[in-house]
Amino acid sequence: MAEEQMVTFSLGSEEFGVNIMKVQEIIRIPPVTRVPKARSYIEGVINLRGNVIPIVNLRSRFGMLPEEETDLSRIVVLQIDSRVFGVMVDSVTEVLWLDSEAIEPPPPIALGMDSNYIRGVGKIGERLLILLKLDQLMGGDGMNEQTA
Repeated sequence: MAEEQMVTFSLGSEEFGVNIMKVQEIIRIPPVTRVPKARSYIEGVINLRGNVIPIVNLRSRFGMLPEEETDLSRIVVLQIDSRVFGVMVDSVTEVLWLDSEAIEPPPPIALGMDSNYIRGVGKIGERLLILLKLDQLMGGDGMNEQTA
């Protein structure tokens, strides 16, 4: 029976999960430098130990209402292929193992979100975990948000 280790985080009342192998690190939110003409869901860029990485605001990417940052807000730094980027989340909840049999395909009307971002829904007891397709988060436009 296959299991997948997930990092889970929350945005509002929803809980999301990403494969731990894609997570480089989890950091507090540093000052973010805005980028002129960047796409609306790009919060800006940060300097992470000498590397400039773009930050995606998942709330705006998913069409959710903005929230104030709190002490629990974090950036989850992800590496997809050779691309490194961060996603802003309300809080990181836990690391857990999810049985592959507990993962269902995304529902046809994917919770008001574009189903392109959803790989499936994991069931943990009564909890539902929205599993994200990370390669879709930056969009098919790749990392070239500065080509305006």
